[in-house]
Amino acid sequence: MKNIFLFGECMIELMSAEKGELANTMKQSFAGDVFNTAVYLKRIFTDVKVNLVTAVGKDQFSLDMIQYFENENIATEFVFKSEDKIPGLYSIQLDDEGERSFTYWRNDSAARKTMQHIDEDTVAELAKGDMFFFSGISLAVVEADARAKFWDLVTKLKSAGVQIVFDPNYRPRLWKNEAQAKEQFDKAFSQSDMLLPGIDDFNSLYGMDNFDQVNQFLAPYQIDEIIVKNGPETVISVVQGVTEQHHITPVQNVVDTTSAGDSFNGAYLGARLNGKSIIKAIDMASKAAGFVIQHKGAIVEKQSFTEFTQTHLI
Repeated sequence: MKNIFLFGECMIELMSAEKGELANTMKQSFAGDVFNTAVYLKRIFTDVKVNLVTAVGKDQFSLDMIQYFENENIATEFVFKSEDKIPGLYSIQLDDEGERSFTYWRNDSAARKTMQHIDEDTVAELAKGDMFFFSGISLAVVEADARAKFWDLVTKLKSAGVQIVFDPNYRPRLWKNEAQAKEQFDKAFSQSDMLLPGIDDFNSLYGMDNFDQVNQFLAPYQIDEIIVKNGPETVISVVQGVTEQHHITPVQNVVDTTSAGDSFNGAYLGARLNGKSIIKAIDMASKAAGFVIQHKGAIVEKQSFTEFTQTHLI
């Protein structure tokens, strides 16, 4: 059984009510970029062991969150429980095109302390995995004084043969400044075996608005596998220096793009873990993301997604 560890944060999600309901009515669920990726990976590829590496509290929300992980068949051995912290929270507002804006309450969340719980025994267990995935949000959430320990962890895992996978997922408000984000991203690019960026990440942080600029920037890092999400119509792969464009069919009925990249990542990573080709993995990932963005919220209702998986992906 293939084994992947996903390092990041799951939060309490509040979504504005459906039209016709009172404006002060919110739907509560759980989400977070790395968690979303874990859910979609496991739903599509049930034979992969999917492990979250994070921290929650001992409050009722945390207990419900862990139950939710288990309901999604996500392993929780490395979901650590803080004595005095609780999960972060965020709300989503959607515009008429399905684009979202967020408000966060996460500065003192349990997940920020995850590295405090990781000891040498934990490192040894993580080193048994096939992949270790983290994002720019994961990095930003790790407290600044714990980042050296995080990079030591990544270095040890890479040395043990674990494939290191990074999605920049740049969110300016999570960083002290651009220089801090660039410093951490440089470390991530240097350690990555696989990279899953979007053009938007590089546009926001580096002012690069096209693939050629991004490809030239990344070339010195010699990353084995780069999959660039280049808008709604194209995905570009760079594998051992060979570039290929993959055209995808844009979705007409976009409802909510919250988990577009996360669902793409989940399907792509699962496909690659299962030995699928780059072309097949991108096809599966694009179809999964296309289905997800036609639904409201980060996590699509399980039965409908399972039916979609069985009829369109497997």
